[in-house]
Amino acid sequence: MKIQLKTDGALDLFKATNESGHSIALGNNGKATGPMQAVLMAAAGCSTIDIVMILQKMKQELKNIEVEVEGKRREEIPRTYTDIHLHYKLYGKIKEKKAEQAVQSSLEKYCSVSLMLEKAAKITSSFEIIES
Repeated sequence: MKIQLKTDGALDLFKATNESGHSIALGNNGKATGPMQAVLMAAAGCSTIDIVMILQKMKQELKNIEVEVEGKRREEIPRTYTDIHLHYKLYGKIKEKKAEQAVQSSLEKYCSVSLMLEKAAKITSSFEIIES
């Protein structure tokens, strides 16, 4: 896996591009996603992809999914995350036990991002099912 990062016209704004040509803007000036915000986005994305796949295999009627992630960081440098909480909103006809199993399986077994982050931060989760 390779990522190329280069300035996007200013020394406080960067463009990170993967091997497939997909890009995200990164920066620390409020004009782009901060690198530590991107870490939370990666955890949300990784686990959500897993949860969707798991619930589909379980034949659950998932219509939509949203996730809110909150990270708490140390005050001192390096300002690494100490706690990360992911809250999933599952829309559709989903059995609570199946939802619980999907979230747990993702975070404890499949999601490479959360499994890597848990070496440095406490990761917790919650979910709600919203029938639509």
